[in-house]
Amino acid sequence: MLLRRTPLSNSPRGNSVPRAAVLALSATTRSNSRSALYLLRHRAAGSSGLRQFHRSPGCHDAGFPSRDRPRAPQLRPNTEADIAAPRNPPRNGITAGCSTSPCLNYSQARYSSSIAISKSLLPGTTTLRPSGRTDRLDSSSATSSALGTRSTSNLPPLVSTLLPPASTGSLIPANAPRALHTTASPPGMYTTSFAFFEALWEAGISHVFVNLGSDHPSIIEAMVKGQREKKANFPRIITCPNEMVAMSMADGYARLTNKPQAVIVHVDVGTQGLGAAVHNASTGRAPILLFAGLSPYTIEGEMRGSRTEYIHWVQDVPDQKAIVAQYCRYAGELKTGKNVKQMVNRALQFARSAPQGPVYLCGAREVMEEDIEPYSVDQRFWEPVELGGLPPRGVSGIAEALAGAKQPLVITGYAGRNHAFPAKLVELADAVPGLRVLDTGGSDMCFPASHPGWLGLRFGREEYIQSADVILVLDCDVPWIPTGCKPRADAKVFHVDCDPLKQLMPVFYIDALQRYRADSLLSVGQITDYLKTNDSTKALISSAEAGARGKALKESHAQRLQDIEARTKPADDGGFGTGYLCRRLRELCPEDTIWAIEAVTNTAFVHDNLQPEAPGSWINCGGGGLGWSGGGTLGIKLATDAEGGGPGKGKFVVQIVGDGTFLFSVPGSVYWIAQRYGIPVLTIVLNNKGWNAPRKSLLLVHPNGLGSTATNEEINISFDPVPDYSGIAKAAAGGKLHAAKVDSAKNLDAVLKEAIESVQQGQPAVLDVKVLKDC
Repeated sequence: MLLRRTPLSNSPRGNSVPRAAVLALSATTRSNSRSALYLLRHRAAGSSGLRQFHRSPGCHDAGFPSRDRPRAPQLRPNTEADIAAPRNPPRNGITAGCSTSPCLNYSQARYSSSIAISKSLLPGTTTLRPSGRTDRLDSSSATSSALGTRSTSNLPPLVSTLLPPASTGSLIPANAPRALHTTASPPGMYTTSFAFFEALWEAGISHVFVNLGSDHPSIIEAMVKGQREKKANFPRIITCPNEMVAMSMADGYARLTNKPQAVIVHVDVGTQGLGAAVHNASTGRAPILLFAGLSPYTIEGEMRGSRTEYIHWVQDVPDQKAIVAQYCRYAGELKTGKNVKQMVNRALQFARSAPQGPVYLCGAREVMEEDIEPYSVDQRFWEPVELGGLPPRGVSGIAEALAGAKQPLVITGYAGRNHAFPAKLVELADAVPGLRVLDTGGSDMCFPASHPGWLGLRFGREEYIQSADVILVLDCDVPWIPTGCKPRADAKVFHVDCDPLKQLMPVFYIDALQRYRADSLLSVGQITDYLKTNDSTKALISSAEAGARGKALKESHAQRLQDIEARTKPADDGGFGTGYLCRRLRELCPEDTIWAIEAVTNTAFVHDNLQPEAPGSWINCGGGGLGWSGGGTLGIKLATDAEGGGPGKGKFVVQIVGDGTFLFSVPGSVYWIAQRYGIPVLTIVLNNKGWNAPRKSLLLVHPNGLGSTATNEEINISFDPVPDYSGIAKAAAGGKLHAAKVDSAKNLDAVLKEAIESVQQGQPAVLDVKVLKDC
């Protein structure tokens, strides 16, 4: 062995092991040298270690940070019963013969024995007993202990009872394993992982969508324990073979109910697998708690959870949080189980506070395996931050501008997430004659199609944006696209938003006279009240001129509806477009149907013809990560069933998705989950034989370029040969799915009715519908 002064990393004075003690070790066996050296290196921890003893049962390794816990080989027990005991026995007491302190647990007994022995090895030092007594040891006793002989008369009782029999002549068997903390914890354990789940259900999370891996042994143990012992409280676990689907399910659930749900994925690769779904949740303002494990940070079995597999090295990355941090409202790492509930609740505060969005937590296996004392937090102290309304100046300025406007316009996108908002916006529209309302691609139904002020949904391009003289923007990310459509130069623009600066967008600005960080529901109510109570505004909105604007608005609305219907007529050969299809869906599906939409270039046609009326009835992706609607629709159906009282008691849910987007949604996972968990939804695949969006993007930049006359094959957006979309879904569901195709208007109603009936009877249905473009 190496004969040199070995620094003590945890010595308060930076001492080194005395040369005499090291020389004494040279006469021992190799195993004794290794063991004794370990004990020598921890000699200075004596008093600090004893000060941290917790004299309450059930504190495995209590008081010692995980990185500082000793890595000593396990001392040989004295009795056959001790030999049979697990290395990490039940936490309510020791099993290794400690008579002086019965409340100390087993790991603390091992730790304290290391302290006592290491001090006994050093000549002229003081050995502390747990009782507080001290002994002075001379060099001979230190040397004999270092040599492994059976000289224990000067050792504290706690150490003497843990020493091996005299016949062995060794403190530790030569073949003692180094991986002491890889055995299973006892059934009664309370770990960081279990406290994590407990924090979830205490915070109101009812579903956890999981994709498990090698970082989750303690997570799995906690799930089994919770499902057996706390079944009434434990969140429902949904297995998701793909991370995109898992997060999209949580996203859909959260968007409908405004209740955050949780997703568990596997280290860095699972975090990367979330990909586009994190973007969608961030842009669509969906509150979701993400959790991923980290590769273990110990490699020699120092702690329970240390590395045990090849993959633990290659998945160890410098900063796992950075993969998704720029899309999250908060990203943090769990470093101990002792505050895991506070960390979960802090993350959820961010997720639930406006602007809502995803949050990310991660934790290494050792941390998630940590045994801790059961505890709880007071949920009253972890409510989200609430926004207020407008200041008086804002209320009066906006109200007076709207009252005096000749062509007032409201543009919104996400405000309908609060289901009380559409009715409040209708009150404002009724109070301001001639007021029109435009939805610009947000994820929620914000204004009913039956109101005369309804302009439908457009992505930043609408003629009334260019003619309006007063514009109120409410919770909207892209009210207009300046290169194609922007307000007139003298228009008065006001911006009210939970995030008016768009802090996650490097480039954003609109020419607003006033902008306020405020709650849209409260703000609209304040403006409406001012209009109805202020004498000057009452005079303006009750004038003859205002009355004429109101009448013109109704006529314009009626003409708009007629034009929409006229564009939906089927072709002479029986072909039909998205508009006609959606009108038949609206007619045949239940009145309270929830529409989950990811129709991309067909979205405006879908909205124009479905004409949603009820709050929460229209949920659009809101982001650009195609594939959301597969899992999102399942999450919405789970949510409406849960809110309605159980499986089958919720509303009818329909997914309308483009063919390319259907493939992005990972249908192999989506319809397996639908079958496994009994989630019946109707999927309509808009089959136009390829991606239409790239061509539109091309023409906006190069309207007369080479690509403008190229075929879909030439610009690589064709889906020939056309996949069997409904067949893919049926295969994933093990054949237990209604699959059909339709391409003729005369057969459409019959096919739709069969599919609707199948879903109402509990079996998912997928229709492959061939549609004409741009109608």
